[in-house]
Amino acid sequence: MMKRYVMIVMAGLALLASCAQNTKPKAQNEAKGTEEQVPVFAVGTTRAVKGQIRDYLALSGDIVSGTTVDAYSDVAGKVTKLYVSVGQRVEKDEPLAEVDPSRPGMTFNTGVVKAPISGTVIALPAQLGMTISQAVPVARLAGSGSLEARAFVAERFISKMRVGLPVELTLDAYPGRTFYGRVRELSPTVDPVSRTMEVRITVKNEDNALKTGMFAKIKIITEEKSSIVKIPAAAIVRRYGEQYVFTVETDPKDPAFTIAHKRIVTPGILIDDQAEIREGLEADAEVVLRGQSLLEDGVRVRVVETTAPLKTTY
Repeated sequence: MMKRYVMIVMAGLALLASCAQNTKPKAQNEAKGTEEQVPVFAVGTTRAVKGQIRDYLALSGDIVSGTTVDAYSDVAGKVTKLYVSVGQRVEKDEPLAEVDPSRPGMTFNTGVVKAPISGTVIALPAQLGMTISQAVPVARLAGSGSLEARAFVAERFISKMRVGLPVELTLDAYPGRTFYGRVRELSPTVDPVSRTMEVRITVKNEDNALKTGMFAKIKIITEEKSSIVKIPAAAIVRRYGEQYVFTVETDPKDPAFTIAHKRIVTPGILIDDQAEIREGLEADAEVVLRGQSLLEDGVRVRVVETTAPLKTTY
């Protein structure tokens, strides 16, 4: 009985050993297969285009009269009458106010302040009952000629400004409409408090849609280029002092696959999420736009999303 029991145990051990030997090569083969797998990265791409780009300075400003004139009294005294109010239209030589130069014990004829030009009253520095001198303006008039836009440029952008630059203006009062003009005048001084320089812009107002006092969003076009290569700015990777993009190309070792190729680039104008590429990339190259942060030069990729190229115009 004991002998039979020993034989059964030995047979069981032999079976276990056989299973272990069969399992080991299988596990080794699976590990080997895993090591041979090459990772493939999913990416989104777009194409570089040749077109136009421009740089601009975005500001806010006011619509003002191109001609502003102050009206003064010929005599010093008390303002006894005001014939006009802010916003009122007046003609040249129309009475604006009366100033009484009389003093206690001395009576003089009242002086009449007249409009020096035809236009609109935009301010009344002198108020009824106020005593003024001849150096204090009674009223400020905006001429009926062309309107201008007035804006203030921060000191760090002054080097980009020059007379004659094209300007685009938009106003909340006219959604979807753009007004055009040019820089007419640059202030010769910088405000020491705000560190800004005043800029005057002539504006085309052929249908008289613009009114003095309106708020405007202003774009001063500082640079324009054509026939340049441009891509979405998000495609550029900045790492370790380098700026580069990844292009998608056929794997020279296996044409059945595509790989990511790292290209060092030199960007130019960066504006509105668009980037000019001065060197390192040609038009129509397929550029990785999404997923590039995980890539290295030469890795295999699979394009899962394609974004339409940028417009060739502004």
